[in-house]
Amino acid sequence: MKKRIPLHWRIIMGLVAGIAYSLVSIHWGWNQFTLNWIDPFGAIFIRLLKFIAVPLVLFSIISGIATLPDPSKLGRLGAKTLAAYLLTTVTAVSTGLLLANVLQPGKYIAEEQRIKNRIKYEIWVQQTPGVSILDAQNFSKDPRYAAYAGEALQQLQQEAGNETIEKRLKAAEAVTSSGPLQFFVDIVPDNIFAALSDGKNMLQVIFFALFFGIVTMFLPRDLVKPVLDVVDGANAVFLKMVEWIMEAAPFFVFALMAGVLAKMANTLDEALEIFKSLLSYSLVLVFGLFVLVAVFYPTLILVFVRRISYGAFFRRISPAQFLAFSTSSSAATLPVTMECVHDNLGVSKTVTNFVLPIGATVNMDGTSLYQAVAVVFLAQLHLVNLTLTQQLTIVLTATLASIGSAAVPSAGLIMMIIVLQSVGLNPAWIAIIFPVDRILDMCRTVANVTGDMAVATIIAHSEGELDYQPN
Repeated sequence: MKKRIPLHWRIIMGLVAGIAYSLVSIHWGWNQFTLNWIDPFGAIFIRLLKFIAVPLVLFSIISGIATLPDPSKLGRLGAKTLAAYLLTTVTAVSTGLLLANVLQPGKYIAEEQRIKNRIKYEIWVQQTPGVSILDAQNFSKDPRYAAYAGEALQQLQQEAGNETIEKRLKAAEAVTSSGPLQFFVDIVPDNIFAALSDGKNMLQVIFFALFFGIVTMFLPRDLVKPVLDVVDGANAVFLKMVEWIMEAAPFFVFALMAGVLAKMANTLDEALEIFKSLLSYSLVLVFGLFVLVAVFYPTLILVFVRRISYGAFFRRISPAQFLAFSTSSSAATLPVTMECVHDNLGVSKTVTNFVLPIGATVNMDGTSLYQAVAVVFLAQLHLVNLTLTQQLTIVLTATLASIGSAAVPSAGLIMMIIVLQSVGLNPAWIAIIFPVDRILDMCRTVANVTGDMAVATIIAHSEGELDYQPN
């Protein structure tokens, strides 16, 4: 019988084919054809995974909690999960700040352009109440740079009329203007059916699933058995849907990659120019994500689990990683993430069903590292020297912001605005990194998902619920 090519290799082939086709498409001017006839299949793929993700989270958490033999285990499992996710998030932000300060990606931009940026920053400070210049420098008073002021004013006016920036500024304002306990208010759904149908309020779905599962633990088993049978049956159905969808994943990944690159630029020169202007920032960010994925997480596995080798860990989680790269969404990847962790690494259903849905919502290590690197890069780009206190503020704000960052593409940009505002920098600077954000978002989603899988494996080992089979 002919041996099938493993899924992760088929996904890689689809990914590479999508990139190769998109380059040919851009060169020959087929972008409109790609957007009309190929990109929609990528959108269908993400929709398929997303509509499965919400009910899968609901049923898997209920099933995982209801099968716990002891209610006290739930508290222990929850404490370990939150502590582990907090540790990885703080490590990610700290890594981002360290790399940004050592490698200084903002200093590779032409000095004249950075001076122009600095003058624009100083004028923005003068026009914006409640903020002040963060260091002792004042370039706008230097007569050598007087000619730059008019250009800076014009650029600030253009930024003020940018609809994309304004939309994200309003979204960030809604988050920051809410009270200190609004986060907890937002977790509790006022209509669980609305939360399930919306798909954007995953924390509300998780809250309901946790509450529902906990209540079933305190009811007679014969009374709740019919309900749990339905839950387990529905969970099995949705997992089978994932299996069927993944059979077509290589084609869908091809369509996703072709569509993403077709939207970025109309010519190869334009695509290269976009990356060249932000090359230093992109390289530092990708290197930071590489350190997380290829060094930090495997080290945690080797230290705390030991019996899973470096290569085996990546071979068994690679389908979820490649899918995360393609979809740019932790939520859309969740069904495959759960399958990889349970089937390939041997993590119990209880730990898989509890730890991973929470991780897909609150654990955003790649996003946290990105925020740290991007804020320092933007400050360097504008010749702003951030103090240690201001950088510690970035660590705190980025950690808290990552918890509320939705598990959907580019939600990190909204959180970026909050982080920039926390240290008194212009939130409109996010427009500078817009051009490369979609590709980099794909890379940081890989880190997010890898972190979730590493934490789930470690917690399962600590609970004695890891049935890893080396062969």
